[in-house]
Amino acid sequence: MVVKGQQLQPSEHRTAEPSRTQGHLLNYNPERMSTVLLRSIIKCFSAVCLVAAASLAVCAQQPKASPTPLPQDPQQGPIRIPVRRVRLPITVQDKKGNFVPGLTQHDFIILEDKVPQTIETFSDDIAQNLPLYVAVLMDTSPSTAGKLKFQQESAMNFIQTVVKARKDRVLFGTFDDEVTLLQDFTERLDLLDKAVYGVKKMGKQTALFDAVWEFCDQKMRSVPGRRVLLLVTDGEDTYSRANIRDAIEIAQRTETTIFAISTKAGFLSTVPGVEAGTVADKKDRDLLTLAEETGGAAFFTGDMLSLERAFNRISKELRAQYLVTYDPTNKQYDGSFRKIEVKLADGHGGLKVKTKKGYPAVADSVAP
Repeated sequence: MVVKGQQLQPSEHRTAEPSRTQGHLLNYNPERMSTVLLRSIIKCFSAVCLVAAASLAVCAQQPKASPTPLPQDPQQGPIRIPVRRVRLPITVQDKKGNFVPGLTQHDFIILEDKVPQTIETFSDDIAQNLPLYVAVLMDTSPSTAGKLKFQQESAMNFIQTVVKARKDRVLFGTFDDEVTLLQDFTERLDLLDKAVYGVKKMGKQTALFDAVWEFCDQKMRSVPGRRVLLLVTDGEDTYSRANIRDAIEIAQRTETTIFAISTKAGFLSTVPGVEAGTVADKKDRDLLTLAEETGGAAFFTGDMLSLERAFNRISKELRAQYLVTYDPTNKQYDGSFRKIEVKLADGHGGLKVKTKKGYPAVADSVAP
């Protein structure tokens, strides 16, 4: 569990494959072995009969089980219940990239696995209705050691630009070979500033996907309102038990939108990335995939001025989103992936719609 000041040790869950020894059969005698084997079978059968008889006698004396299940032990974690509503934050842009306001419920067509869905609730002013919960996670692995100041300034600039005072909440954590919560959800910028600039120690590895998993599963799923996770990282994972699909799945299940800021260039230069229309390597592609499949965006620049423009854009996007919920027609929670497609009705050609790609249909519990 992610607890303030407490680290998750991925190595504790890594067990070595058990050793195996091979037995040898010595002094083999077919006739003698047949006799011994027959006697052993008779003894074993007799023992099994005695055990079965004793078990039946004990069961007959015990009361029958109650048809009503007993309450779950609180120490075993929360009881999971199926998610019965799907919530979609939707962004609509024109050809110039401007956000499009003023659309109504009747302008949207929601498809799940190509099956039309009935919109249950619709809002075009969610900035006034629902608070924003933001988890800011900063990479403190060796590969980012020379960019610590840049990362800290990036994290605080994002918080100050995107978060609405006295309404939204932010937590701050770090990840390397450990995943650590340094400041739980708060609206106080002084506490966040202290936590962010208080980071001095760097770790030995990078558990990026574990960090996404832990914070989504243990912090984001239980908060009300909209959920955003910001990754400040160079994008390389070297240590996680989870993989990128695990990280995307838990974000989709907990309705968390991921934004990523690549810090591999530091202050040195602007590097090719999403904003330039290209992705340089696997690390970039992973960050881009995490963001796109959860409805967010990734930014690849080492220029603070460019980052500030990106933060302003994220802030405007979050305030311009439409929020749609629907009750899926498919009630089978079989673990399969449900693909979501959002279209606009006729008369809205040329507009681009962005939302999460889908979700895994599993029995789960997520705060509304």
